[in-house]
Amino acid sequence: MVSEAPGKLTPCPDTPNCVSSLAGDKNHFIEPISYEGEKAVAQHELLGVLNSFNRVRIVEIEEDYIHAEFVSFIFRFVDDVEFYFDNAKKLIQVRSASRTGYSDLGVNRRRIEEIRKQFDQKEQPS
Repeated sequence: MVSEAPGKLTPCPDTPNCVSSLAGDKNHFIEPISYEGEKAVAQHELLGVLNSFNRVRIVEIEEDYIHAEFVSFIFRFVDDVEFYFDNAKKLIQVRSASRTGYSDLGVNRRRIEEIRKQFDQKEQPS
């Protein structure tokens, strides 16, 4: 399930297969991604990072929001990954959640950290 309200990400369920930078508990919380400069540039860079992954589909792109679906290799499980651009704070709020099952063995957290790493490398080229 993904957010239908502008400027908000869907809250994580009680299951451990979700992380969100807007979560109020430490089990689901993950830091947002920071960016510098213009939001449009950051959005373009983030889309480049997302499109570099295998088995990803960009479902929705709005002015401040991106929704992508990641499909697992073996069982073809679908995970929803959302990004909300908070331009005032220069932050990208994030949420990554499995649609089915209970535990994801940390897949959603690792995915967001890998996206962050690749995005940061694009933001600050060496």
